[in-house]
Amino acid sequence: MRRRPPITLLAVGHGCVDVYQGAVASLVPFFVAERAYSYAAVSGLVLAASLVSSVAQPVFGVLTDRRAMPWLLPVSTLVAGAGIALSGVSDSRAVTLAVVAVSGAGVAAYHPESARVARVAGGGKHRAMAWFSVGGNLGFALAPVMVAAVVGLGGLRLTLLLVLPAAAPVTAKDDRASFVRLSLAVVCRSVAFVGLSTFVSLYATERMDGSRAAGTAALFLLYLGGAVGSVLGGALADRWDRVRVSRGAYLLTAGSIAGLVLVPGPALYPFVVLTSAGLYLPFSLQVTLGQDYLPSRVGTAGGITLGLTVSVGGLVSPLVGALADRTSLQTALAPLALMPLFARLLFRTLTEPAVPSLAGTAGTAGTAPEGAGAGAAHPPVGHRDG
Repeated sequence: MRRRPPITLLAVGHGCVDVYQGAVASLVPFFVAERAYSYAAVSGLVLAASLVSSVAQPVFGVLTDRRAMPWLLPVSTLVAGAGIALSGVSDSRAVTLAVVAVSGAGVAAYHPESARVARVAGGGKHRAMAWFSVGGNLGFALAPVMVAAVVGLGGLRLTLLLVLPAAAPVTAKDDRASFVRLSLAVVCRSVAFVGLSTFVSLYATERMDGSRAAGTAALFLLYLGGAVGSVLGGALADRWDRVRVSRGAYLLTAGSIAGLVLVPGPALYPFVVLTSAGLYLPFSLQVTLGQDYLPSRVGTAGGITLGLTVSVGGLVSPLVGALADRTSLQTALAPLALMPLFARLLFRTLTEPAVPSLAGTAGTAGTAPEGAGAGAAHPPVGHRDG
């Protein structure tokens, strides 16, 4: 991998990994129906994947700051796939939690290095990173369809078939205060997104008279709309800037989540699409913002914005499940509309950072030692659009 890999190839790999992130939430209705898991219990599955990922991703980010590790990309994809493939094999809840956690570790290992490689491959352009993110969005979107096609027809023991996609230096100063505020905004986004992805399928099923297809459609739209949001976010950021685009996106999302929760019947579906687009408009922008606020540690920044902060939503998800068990899903999901408003308030304290040089130190974009990986033998990237 001495030459820059095409961003399309990286996007496909991103999709193969994120299909397993989406698969955790996609399996929730089947664990409820087939094994009679409570809302709190299925939230625990999401927590298992998220907790491991939240701890491990910053660690992998630090490691990739020191040395390029392109071998992590295929290996971590296989680990993520194996964990999900084994999740339906055993009736033991402990075993299921363990293998889902293993999948989360695979996802954790993948994202910091892939974000570093994608930044180099795309020359630092917002649109290139947006297309990289779209690969992940499409992976998420395919997850409920794939799970419904496999598990819906043959039960949880066919999860083994889900393994198939897996077979497929810096001169600027760090702005740690802005990076912390950005990370808190990503946490707010994560709480809203993970809460919805965990329960929107069950909520739509409940609102549509028990139709499981209605639930699958809602989760599919929640994930698929992210592809539109990511592409649009990159285009808008190249025209204006990342901070202003993110502020507007979060304001839109607050209203759309409220509509999703409160509007009855099939009318919830347009709000699902709007919510998805709104949550993903700032997604890739936040990754590059984090790298620009913390330019001396782009791997660490990617690990935190793609991993730790994103995974925090999984920590809150069991609380949403417990509240739903005590009250109703509608009551439990309603507070999620506040999360984008908190994120917008945090973005009001941020400014668009100056464009850093990506030339650099070992393990970061552009100047890895000969044979060290995807960053090797590139000319440094010194400028990007926007």
